[in-house]
Amino acid sequence: MAACRAQAPGSIPFPQEQAWLEAAQASIQETLCPADKEPNVQLTQLVIDCVKTIWLSQGRNRGFTLPLSYRLGCSFAGPLLLSFCSFVSVQDLRTHQRLPCCSHLSWSSTAYQAWAQEAGPSGVPLPRERLILLGTLTDVSGDLEQECRNGSLYVRDNTGVLGCELIDLDLSWLGHLFLFPSWSYLPPTRWSCSGEGHLELWGAPVPVFPLTISPGPLTPMPVLYPETASRLLRHRSKLRVGQTNLAGKLVRLSALVKSQKKAYFILSLGRSSPAGSQAGSHVSIIVQVPAQLVWHRALWPSRDYVLTELRVSKIRGHRYYIWTTSPSSRLLPLKPECVRELELELDGPLLEADPSKSDPKPLPRPSNSEDKKGQKGLVRDSRLLSYMGTVTGVLNQSAGLYELDGQLGLCFAYQQFHGLRRVVRPGVCLELQDVHLLQSVGGGTRRPVLAPCLRGAVLLRGFSRQKPETPSPHQAQGASLYEQLVWERQLGLPLYLWATKALEELACKLCPHVLRHHQFLQHSSPENPSLGLQLLGPTLDVLASSCCPSRSSHNEILEEPHHCPLQKYARLQTPCSFPTLAALKEEGQCKAWASFDPKTLLPLPEASHLPSYQLNQRLAWSWLCLLPSAFHPAPVLLGVLVASSHKGCLQLRDQSGSLPCLLLDKHSKPLTDPRLIGCLVRVERFQLIVERKVRSSFPSWKELSMTSFIQEQQARVYVQFFLADALILPVPRPFLHLATSSTPPQTEPTLPEGPHLGQSRLFLLSHKEALMKRNFCVPAGASLEVPRPTLSFHISGSWVGGTQRNEGTGWGPPELKEKEDKDQKVFLIFLGSSVRWFEFLHPGQVYRLVAPGPLTPMLFEEGGSSCISQRPLELAGCASCLTVQDEWTVELASSQDVPDVPDINKALPESSLTDLLSANFTDSLVSFSAEILSRTLCELLPALLWTKPGNDTSFGGRYEMECAPLPHIYLAELLQGGRAPFRATASCHIVSVFSLQLLWVCARCTSLCPQGRCTRQGPTCSAQTSISQASIRFLVEDGTAEAVVACRNHQVAAALGLCPSEWTSLLEFVRGPGRVALQFTGPGAQLESSAKTDEPLTLFLRTLCTSPSVLRPIVLSFELERKPSKIIPLEPPRLQRFQCGELPLLTRVSPRIRLSCLSIQEPEDPSSLEAFVSSC
Repeated sequence: MAACRAQAPGSIPFPQEQAWLEAAQASIQETLCPADKEPNVQLTQLVIDCVKTIWLSQGRNRGFTLPLSYRLGCSFAGPLLLSFCSFVSVQDLRTHQRLPCCSHLSWSSTAYQAWAQEAGPSGVPLPRERLILLGTLTDVSGDLEQECRNGSLYVRDNTGVLGCELIDLDLSWLGHLFLFPSWSYLPPTRWSCSGEGHLELWGAPVPVFPLTISPGPLTPMPVLYPETASRLLRHRSKLRVGQTNLAGKLVRLSALVKSQKKAYFILSLGRSSPAGSQAGSHVSIIVQVPAQLVWHRALWPSRDYVLTELRVSKIRGHRYYIWTTSPSSRLLPLKPECVRELELELDGPLLEADPSKSDPKPLPRPSNSEDKKGQKGLVRDSRLLSYMGTVTGVLNQSAGLYELDGQLGLCFAYQQFHGLRRVVRPGVCLELQDVHLLQSVGGGTRRPVLAPCLRGAVLLRGFSRQKPETPSPHQAQGASLYEQLVWERQLGLPLYLWATKALEELACKLCPHVLRHHQFLQHSSPENPSLGLQLLGPTLDVLASSCCPSRSSHNEILEEPHHCPLQKYARLQTPCSFPTLAALKEEGQCKAWASFDPKTLLPLPEASHLPSYQLNQRLAWSWLCLLPSAFHPAPVLLGVLVASSHKGCLQLRDQSGSLPCLLLDKHSKPLTDPRLIGCLVRVERFQLIVERKVRSSFPSWKELSMTSFIQEQQARVYVQFFLADALILPVPRPFLHLATSSTPPQTEPTLPEGPHLGQSRLFLLSHKEALMKRNFCVPAGASLEVPRPTLSFHISGSWVGGTQRNEGTGWGPPELKEKEDKDQKVFLIFLGSSVRWFEFLHPGQVYRLVAPGPLTPMLFEEGGSSCISQRPLELAGCASCLTVQDEWTVELASSQDVPDVPDINKALPESSLTDLLSANFTDSLVSFSAEILSRTLCELLPALLWTKPGNDTSFGGRYEMECAPLPHIYLAELLQGGRAPFRATASCHIVSVFSLQLLWVCARCTSLCPQGRCTRQGPTCSAQTSISQASIRFLVEDGTAEAVVACRNHQVAAALGLCPSEWTSLLEFVRGPGRVALQFTGPGAQLESSAKTDEPLTLFLRTLCTSPSVLRPIVLSFELERKPSKIIPLEPPRLQRFQCGELPLLTRVSPRIRLSCLSIQEPEDPSSLEAFVSSC
C-alpha cells in the first residue's frame, strides 16, 4: 500500500501509478487529439492535473495522488475488454454500456452510499462505475452548425457525439473542453425512437483550459427597460427604431416550440416597480436564431438579463409587432453598474400618453377557477400558476403523463416535450412556469392535473438518483399517436386522459398476440390508419368538439387574455370502458348471482303449491340478460372473432380468454361469410346472457331464503348482437394465425397468405346435420387405439361446375368433363379443425371449397377413403363423400362466380308447426321456425347458446332476441289451423265449472296429508312440511267458440274470484280432511269421487262455483293444452240438440278447445265486456 501513496516532489512514480499514467495518456490522445497530428503533451498533462485536483478534493483519498481505483475492467454490463485505462469515450458508452450507471470522481464509497440512500425506498439507485469522462460541451450535433442547432446540448470527442442535460448552463461553457466529475449515463431503451442514450451532467464541469472572462464594457451599455421598450414598440411609426438593448427581469419563459420550418421560444422581461413606473409592465422577445435556441437552457425566471442588438419585426399571422433577436444578439446577466437607461428624445405627449392605450396589459395574476354554465354542461376555467415538485411516478411515458409529489397528475401532451421525455422519471425535480391546474376533470381521473401549454416552460431543477424502470411496451410506444390526439384531433384534457387510459386497456386486450404494440399504436394516416384510433373513433367523434379552432403557437403564447385548449374544460362523464373479456364475463357472473333470488324466480303464490322436487327443478336453470347500461361505465365489447374447433361455435377472443357469441346478420339471419373469422369486432349494443345452473335441495317454499340448501352453482356466459351494430376491422395477416388459433400451433392449420397454388370447387348446400359427437369407421392402416366419438357434422349438396385452379389474380374457368351429370350430389364430412366452419354453412347458399397447395388431380371427385358406409350415401343419392381436411377453407361464393343454373337456390321449404304435426306430412327432413317457450334441462346434450325462452329459433337459421306480448284474439281463431297462435289472450265469459279439487300433500313425497301429516310419515318419508294444491276445470265462451280451461294452484284463486286472505282461509279449512274434490253435472263433466255433499265446506264450494262471482267475464291468457306428443287431428263439427222452450233445435257445433290457463285478470270495464259478449 505504501507504494501507491503520494510521492515527494521530483520522485519517480511507482509502477502502478506509472502504468495508470501511460494508459491515461494513450486514451487522452486517442479521444481528444486529432489522429493526424503529434501527441499533445500539454493537453495530456492538463487533463491529468484536473483529475488530480478533483480526486484530492474529497479529502479521503488515503494519500493516493491518482484515482487508481478507477481501474481496468470497467463493468459495461460485464467485463469490458478495453485498454488499460479508466477513461471512457463517447463511443465506448454508446457501444458497450448496456445498463444505466453513474460516476462521481470526487466521491468516496461512503458518500456514494449516502447519496444512493436518498433514491427512496421504492427506487433502485443508479449503480456506480469508476469511469472518467472528457469532452467538449456544445450545442452542435453535426458539422453544419446552423442546420444542426435546435437548442439541445451535446458532449463531443473524437469518437462521436452524445446528447446531454445540464441543470444550470453557463453560455460561456459552450465550445470548451471539460472534465465531468459527476455524471450518469442512460442507454437507449428497447423502444427508443432515436436509439441513442444520453448523459446527465450532475455538477459544474471542470474546464481543462482556463476559461477567458470577457471584460465588461468600458462605458455603461445603453439599455431600454420594459416600460419604455413597450411604448416604443407601440409608437414605432413616429420614430425610427434601430437595434436596441433591452434589460429587465425574466418574468415569463415559453416552451421551446419546434416545427418543420423553424424553432423558437418567447421570453418576457419585466421590471420591479420603482417610483413612477407601471407595475407589472413587461415586453416580449422572440428568439428564433438557431445559435441562440440554447439560451432556453440558460434562462432562469426572476433573474435579471440584458439582450443586445434587438430589432422590431412582425410575426406572420399575428397582429402585433414584437422585439426579436438578431444573429449578433447576446444574452448577458444584468449588472446595474454596467448599464445605463437610454434616454429617448420623445415628445411629451408620447411618453405621457394614456396608459390604457399605450402600456401593455399587466401579467394576469393567478385566479381561482370559476364555473360557468355552457352549452355542454358545467364549463370551468383552469387556474394559471407556477409550481415546483418532484416526479414520483410514470403513468404513461409516451402520452406524457406522470405523477407529481404523489398527489398531482402531470400532463405534458399539450407542449412539445421531446427533449425532457428521456430524463423525466421518479426522483426528477421540475419547475413549472405558467402551468394550468385542472381539478375534477372526470373520465376516470380523480386527482388534480397540472398541464403546461406552449405559454409555460418546464425547467429541469434536479436529476433522479433512481435507475429508470423498464416501461411496458404500451407505455413506451405510440408517442406520435398521442400527439395526433392533441394536435390533430384537438382533444381537451379530460377527453385526452380518458383516451390514453382507453388505449392502454385496448393494448392490454390485444397486444402482443393479436398485434404488436408498435402496430397498434402507430401513427395514423389515410393510407395506413391506426387500429387504436379506429377503435376509439366512434366515441371520439361523438365527444370531441367539432368546432375547435386550430392551435396557433404565437397567439397561444402572446395574446391577452390567454386562450389555449387548457383554459376551459368541463368534467367528463366516463363514456365507456374496454374491459377484457374475462373481466366482463366475471362481472356478468357477479351480477347474475347477486340478482339470483329464489323468491323472485318463484313468486310466492306459485311457489307455495310446488312440491320439493318441482321447486328445485324450477330453480335448476335460469338466465339473466344484461345490457351495457347495467354496467358503469358502459362496456364496449371488443375481441377477435374466431371459430372454435373444439365447440364449433363463434367466439370473441382477446389476451384474457374467449367469450362465446351469437352473431346475427340482417333480419335475424345467420352469418354466411367466413371472411369474418379473424376480424376485430367492436360492439356497443349487445346483450350479455348469463345462464345459471343451480343444484339445490329446498324442502319447501318456506326455506327459499336459506342459502344453505344451495349445493352447487354454475354459470355459462355468452354474448349476442347484430352484425349491423358492430364495427368490423381486419387484422393484419402476420398475426391472423395467433388471433384465430383455437388449438396449439402444431395442430391448427395456418391460413394461406397472398397468391398461392390451390384449387377449389363450388357447391350448393341443401342440408346440414347437427353438430355432435359421432363414431366414424377407422381407415385401413390407422392407429390401433380404440376410436372415440368425434365432434363433427356433415352436409349434403350438389357440385356447381368443375374444379377451378388459382391463376394468381383469381380463379380460372371450371374444368370440363366428357360426362358430367347436371346434379352431382356430394356428401361432405367436417371433423377435427374443420368444425370451425359450422356457424357459416347454411342451406340454400353456394360456397367455394378451397384446397391450398400443389394441384392434385381428382381431388374433389372421390375423396379417398370414406369414413362413412356406402349405404347412407346410396340412400341420399350422393355419388361421392369427402372429408374436409384441416387446411382446407370455405368461402362464400360471389354472385359473379355462381353460374346461371336453374334451381340453384333450391333448399328445404320452410313449414309451419301445424303442417309438421298433421297426419298428412310425410317428409323426413324439415325446416321450420318457432319461438322457444320453455326449456327442460337435459344432461346428455349441451343446450345451444340461443335456446332460452323468448328466442325465435329457426332450424333453417332465424333467431329473435326479444319476445313480443301475447296477441289478443277470438277463440274461433284457434280453429283456423296454421294461423292460430300457441299462446294468446282472449276476453271471454265463464259459463260453468266442471270440477274443483283442493288438497294438501307432502312437500317431499306428494302423499296426502290430512291434518297436515303425511300418510307415509316414518321410515319412508321424514318430511314435516305439507303444501296445498288445487285444480279447476271450467267452460268459457266469447260468442265465437267454446273452450275448456284447466287451472292449477294459485290460478284457482283467481278463477274463483277470491282475494289472498280468503284463499288462505279456504285452504286452511281443507287442511283438516286433507282433500276436497267436487264435480258438477253438465255437458262435458267427468264423474269423480267427491266429498260428502252435506258438509258445510262442500256446500260453500258448490254455491261459490255456481254464483255470479265465479261465472263472470274475465280476460284469459292461455296456451293450447295439447302437447306435441298428444296432438290428434281436429274433430269435425258435430250435431248437437238444444231445447229452446218447447222447441228442440239441432245445429252443428265446433269441438271445444282445450286450453291451459296462464293468468286470469278482471276486465277493466266489466259492463262493456258483458255488452260485447251478449252482442256476439
